[in-house]
Amino acid sequence: MSPLRAQGLHRFYRRGSTEVAALLDVSLACEAGEMIAVTGPSGSGKSTLLGLLGGLDDPDGGSVHVAGEQLSHRSPATAARLRARHIGVLTQSSALLGHLTVLENVRFAASLRGRAGAAPDELVDGLGLSLVRNSLPRTLSGGETARAGLAVALAGSPQVLLADEPTAEVSADEEQTVLDLLGLLRPPDAATVLVTHSAAVAAHADRVIALVDGRVA
Repeated sequence: MSPLRAQGLHRFYRRGSTEVAALLDVSLACEAGEMIAVTGPSGSGKSTLLGLLGGLDDPDGGSVHVAGEQLSHRSPATAARLRARHIGVLTQSSALLGHLTVLENVRFAASLRGRAGAAPDELVDGLGLSLVRNSLPRTLSGGETARAGLAVALAGSPQVLLADEPTAEVSADEEQTVLDLLGLLRPPDAATVLVTHSAAVAAHADRVIALVDGRVA
């Protein structure tokens, strides 16, 4: 069974009196251990797709299943519980809790998931964050913030890892570092979906899905 499966996703938005299609009949299955890159121009539906896959939004048609459980069309509380248990999310903006240190953020994320994996201390050290483990997010550099966000997303060995432009705010050198660490530290049985404009990120994926005007090209 695929850790992540989406079938026939449609999503529409209202723009004044006009209905705009953000996604049209998009399906994908990401297998255990597989990394998929979703590419396409701005406005093609990439971030909308990631929001549906993470249970942050509901499709107008179709369904999303994570770890064998239906994620779409559930109550907000149920969707949040399933997301916390099964999904690690890495966003462009920092998802770190501002009142917690780097290590405390990673420990908190790990506590929400029950799977065995790298210990929080090992993740922090493995991502080169030893010197800032006790620092608050507002004191981190862009590269440190990206790596701390990756540590939080990987904590507790999620079955699904979703990343929205994971290297958008870092230099080319930091981008390569983040990609190398992602490949090294992500759970070997996790389904990984990366939304990206970066050719370097797409080159790390096992498969690339291109979206154009809300459809799979």
